[in-house]
Amino acid sequence: MCGIALSLGPEADPATFRRMLAVLAPRGEVTETRREAGLLAGTRRLRIVDRERAVQPWVSADERLLLCFNGEVFNHRELRVELTRLGHAFRSESDTEVVLAAFERWGEDAVRRLRGEYAFVVVERATGRAYLARDPLGVKPLYWSRVPGCLHLASEVKALVGHGAPVAEVPPGHHGWAEPGGHVRLRPYVDLLALGDGLPVVDDPDEAALLVRAALTDSIRMRLDTDLTVGVVLSGGLDSSLALLHTHQLHPDCVAVTVGAPGSPDVAYARRLAADLGVPHEVIELRPRDIRLADVREAIRISELTEYGDIINAVVSVPIFRRLRDLGVKVVLTGDGSDELFGGYPMYHQVGPERARRLFLHKIRNLCRTELQRVDRASMAHGVEARVPFLDLSVVELAMRLPLELKLREGQEKWIVRRAFADVLPDYVRRRPKNPMSYSSGLHERARLYKPLFARLHRSFGYHLLDPVRRDFDSVLTRCGNDLDRAIADGLARPDYTVLEHARDLVGAAKWNAAPVVRRLVGPRATRRTPVG
Repeated sequence: MCGIALSLGPEADPATFRRMLAVLAPRGEVTETRREAGLLAGTRRLRIVDRERAVQPWVSADERLLLCFNGEVFNHRELRVELTRLGHAFRSESDTEVVLAAFERWGEDAVRRLRGEYAFVVVERATGRAYLARDPLGVKPLYWSRVPGCLHLASEVKALVGHGAPVAEVPPGHHGWAEPGGHVRLRPYVDLLALGDGLPVVDDPDEAALLVRAALTDSIRMRLDTDLTVGVVLSGGLDSSLALLHTHQLHPDCVAVTVGAPGSPDVAYARRLAADLGVPHEVIELRPRDIRLADVREAIRISELTEYGDIINAVVSVPIFRRLRDLGVKVVLTGDGSDELFGGYPMYHQVGPERARRLFLHKIRNLCRTELQRVDRASMAHGVEARVPFLDLSVVELAMRLPLELKLREGQEKWIVRRAFADVLPDYVRRRPKNPMSYSSGLHERARLYKPLFARLHRSFGYHLLDPVRRDFDSVLTRCGNDLDRAIADGLARPDYTVLEHARDLVGAAKWNAAPVVRRLVGPRATRRTPVG
């Protein structure tokens, strides 16, 4: 994983480029650059695969092409074997070199062969043209901004806002060419909404369970191909517990990290599983009153998020990755994506199958700017690479072929996942209903106190040059009776909350936060014991 930055065109300015790359410093350990006329390219590299030789920007053997790459390609070993048979001579063991070799051999079709979480730029050094690509789900980010005579590209919005020009995003599953200082023309190479089309529906529970187990186990296995210690973000719920169970079995050099308020059910479940497995467990105990305005501001600065609920979740996520950094852990697995794929949200089950599928597809398509953006920014802000096995394209495609009745059954959400791993999941995890981490601990309600300030803080960092803060789409959807078309129209007509809505929300949050204080004031005082003897 890395932070990448490029300035292309006759007006590329070295001082501006240095500032861009400096902003991305937390994403890696070493700064590596290449400066040529009309081409300034650099990375802030987090050294994980072939740590000594995978130097970037990577230049092809014939010096025709230059690559800046952020992410991981998990099938790089298989691609290396194929490319070697086709005559390519490799100089390293890195996936970075495999990406450029694949592009040299297959051109724009190379992205269809990559299995991973990535965003990259390939520059034709002679012409200054650049090829941009981003992974199908948008796990890894890539943005661009154009000023007269120069096109700037970077891994984060914060590296581009200093130019004062509008910022645009390379959408998930898109690729295409950019002219130096000119137009950017992108098109999709994978259609998320069409995944699974033409393939049979898997409605037999036994077959579905076998397929889910095989796909998810393989996805986790590929993401554990490292000689480094692997962390697991453990919430105490089903998805992160599965990630820890597999990691413990396949890569015993692992550690679990949990955040929560003292006494929260999530922390208790997480402690129990880690203890049962004998996995080292780091618990970050946060009391709601520990969350201050400075923490909220820092979460907004790091995350660049545009929905209120995602920002609140980022406030809770940041301490996890800070602790992982302090532990020296550079690779971590999370359970993100399972709720979206396997029916973990009530809305899927409150409408008919056709409407549920549309909601499902909408969630998946927008993960890049919600959950996945939170995970990328919160992790990479601390030099930690987060991998999301539930969002491997093979798992997503399989989930699209499963009927809703296999996702919610017998009153349990994600029923098919529980069925698939029934023999390895402890009963206390398998039977536990969904209970979102931040809600159950009370940390969410504490951060909610500061919601009226989110939009102003967001603008103060210049992030409105990409998108302003908007209402939580889930709340809009609920108010619209889970009617997707109506909710989209409503969101466009009135993007942000009104002053009255903010006031009501603030009153609700204030009441919740005041309740523990009131209980302490009016509750019975502890009886003072007289010493014996």
